[in-house]
Amino acid sequence: MNGNGLEGYKVIDLTHYVSGPYCTRLMAGVGMEVIKVEKPGEGDGARCMGPFVNDEPDIEKSIPALFLNANKKSITLNLKTSQGRDIFLELIKGADILVENFMPRVMPSLGLDYETLRGLNPALVMTSISNFGQSGPYRDYEASEIVEYALSGLMYITGTPEATPLKLGLDVSQQVAAQYAFMATLAALYSREMTGEGDYVDVSIMECNTGLLDWQLGLLLGLDFIYKRLGDLNQKGHPWGVFSCQDGWVCVCAIGGNFKYVTEMVGDPRLRDPKFMTSAGRLENRDEVSSLLLPWLVEHTREDIFHALCTKPSCAGGMVLNTEEIVNCPQLNSRNFFYQVEHPEAGKALYPKGPFQMSEIPWKEGRAPLLGEYNDEVYSKLGYSKAELVQLRQLNVI
Repeated sequence: MNGNGLEGYKVIDLTHYVSGPYCTRLMAGVGMEVIKVEKPGEGDGARCMGPFVNDEPDIEKSIPALFLNANKKSITLNLKTSQGRDIFLELIKGADILVENFMPRVMPSLGLDYETLRGLNPALVMTSISNFGQSGPYRDYEASEIVEYALSGLMYITGTPEATPLKLGLDVSQQVAAQYAFMATLAALYSREMTGEGDYVDVSIMECNTGLLDWQLGLLLGLDFIYKRLGDLNQKGHPWGVFSCQDGWVCVCAIGGNFKYVTEMVGDPRLRDPKFMTSAGRLENRDEVSSLLLPWLVEHTREDIFHALCTKPSCAGGMVLNTEEIVNCPQLNSRNFFYQVEHPEAGKALYPKGPFQMSEIPWKEGRAPLLGEYNDEVYSKLGYSKAELVQLRQLNVI
């Protein structure tokens, strides 16, 4: 990497919706110049995704798009025109990284497959994020977040045993794949620094999420056991799970020897019954243990319980926070996790930084671009005059 962190590296962002844009958002956050190539007049499909600022549907006010595209430079380019393709190839010549998340058939159909691009720029690192990867029998199948979550194996173990499997309440499959793509691209870039040769990174959303089934897959391979949904049941003991308290819900995680701290905290002598003295005993009598905890829990707040538990050795408990409480969380704010910027169309907004901090590379704090906002800047560097750009707009090339 260069002496100024990751500044100076140029990323061509040919992504849309969630997985690809989140990957390049991380790249932009650590200082890379990310040029987002969008369809003229429409842009990334995420621009039409709600919710919208002030409930006003507008391609510049999509909250998901504002978050996913912070710190990028948007240009418009029609890749289905011969001129648009030629301009794109000019961009590639000066790029370090290309990220795309189309179906595997799309880039070859445009004449923009890796072999073609590598011929123009042998040092290019190209990352493709797709539902199932660039090969295999599912290669060209369509999929969505809920489908990916189901096929990955994660849905089968999410929820309670007596109910249907559940999907988590966010685009976890897309975002996990985006983070793996970010890491793999940096690894390829590091390799390039030593060899001078670029690389092709093939990221499968399904594989990224199935890879999270670490020891659960090991149970099948080693013990021929299929891991099932447990809900808030922990087979190592009890209490473990989410409980009601005075002002909402709180997690209590105190199994094994940690149970002594719960008995001290609650102060109910019935919790010292010999049948509760082992993990197996508490698991067998989990309903009774929960009923003895409940009176104390409803008399205390989430914060009281959190601090009482988490200050004990190897013990844990957590407040179930909503998004407003997350924004006001003293832990996150002490680490400057959020920053505020003003967008010319969407107004002031609070953005989260990346999920990591580095001592020498500060997170870049910037807003999402307007559609085509950087056309003049980027294309003028390629040698196009203002008159030529006007003509290209009239021809629907940019």
